[in-house]
Amino acid sequence: MAVRGTVLLLVWGLSACAADRPKPTPLENLAPKIAGQSVWRTQIGKIGFAMVPVVRDGAFIVANGAGQVTALDAQTGVVRWQTSVGESLAAGVGSDGRYTSVVTRTNQVVTLDGERELWRSRVPASVVTPPLVAGERVFVIAVDRSVHAFDAINGRRLWTLQRPGEALTLAQASVLTAYKNTLVVAQGPRLAGVDPLRGTLQWEVAIASPRGTNEVERLADLVGPASRVGDSLCVRAFQSAVGCADLARGAVTWSRTVGGINAVSSNGELVFGADASDRISAWRAGNGDVQWTSEKLLYRGLSGALAVGPSVVFGDIEGQVHFLSATTGELQLRLPTDGKPVLGAPVLAGNTLMVSTEGGGLFAFRPN
Repeated sequence: MAVRGTVLLLVWGLSACAADRPKPTPLENLAPKIAGQSVWRTQIGKIGFAMVPVVRDGAFIVANGAGQVTALDAQTGVVRWQTSVGESLAAGVGSDGRYTSVVTRTNQVVTLDGERELWRSRVPASVVTPPLVAGERVFVIAVDRSVHAFDAINGRRLWTLQRPGEALTLAQASVLTAYKNTLVVAQGPRLAGVDPLRGTLQWEVAIASPRGTNEVERLADLVGPASRVGDSLCVRAFQSAVGCADLARGAVTWSRTVGGINAVSSNGELVFGADASDRISAWRAGNGDVQWTSEKLLYRGLSGALAVGPSVVFGDIEGQVHFLSATTGELQLRLPTDGKPVLGAPVLAGNTLMVSTEGGGLFAFRPN
């Protein structure tokens, strides 16, 4: 695909080419070390993108590929509101609890106030990263790394940040988040702090140093969502590194060379993620030293990670949800879904954890 001269690498296509990938490691019999149970499940229709639901005001806000947007009570799974934007979606949901935004496959940013559509505005490049809604603004980052800001109420375009970059970019959800009065966005392998009012660059730090003999090998775009605890934000660079940055100083804390394509998660003490072979590692959040590794789930197509309480949670390609001890990596609990791949990363609302699967199934669990 060509967008403003930018070549897009479709990560799903790249993964599909790995025909010689080993079969998933068979699951061992597991005596649960912690308690957990399924509390509700529902079906929203095929998703078609790596959706990470938004958690706001005790609700999971989700969307499917056909353009249906739904807010579900996290405790019960009951629908609070639901509407359709009338077009297929290319990216998931952004919401501040009142205003909710999605992006269609025709590059239309659509913003809702509850079930009511407020406005839609087109951006000039494809979008696969969920919008960010904050401070009555809607922020969108496109696959050409351009960043766009809109007024959440009327859709007026406030500013656009477009910087020169590499010829090859990654068509996978990137980093777009807020830290105090700073908008934090990915620009290839770099984190950038942007003034959300003016769209001017404040600082920039490199998480990875791209290496390789061609543009594909040098591709090291940051993968979202990033994981923030306090001033520390930790993130993966596609197939090249995992690292953390101090957002208060605008400086890299540490970076370690490691493969992998999915998001990491931090509990403030450790950072968790799986590499290209689904070897799970825990790095110390302060310096990046390895605390433990686990090869119990090799080649199981693990999702992004979620650190929750004493555990770290991953979904896999067969719809299994795995809980591991955050301190040792020991397998603690396994819970099934519908047998289809878990998308994105698990999310938490209060004491309810939810995963979404490729077929549009939403599964809520309550671990103890």
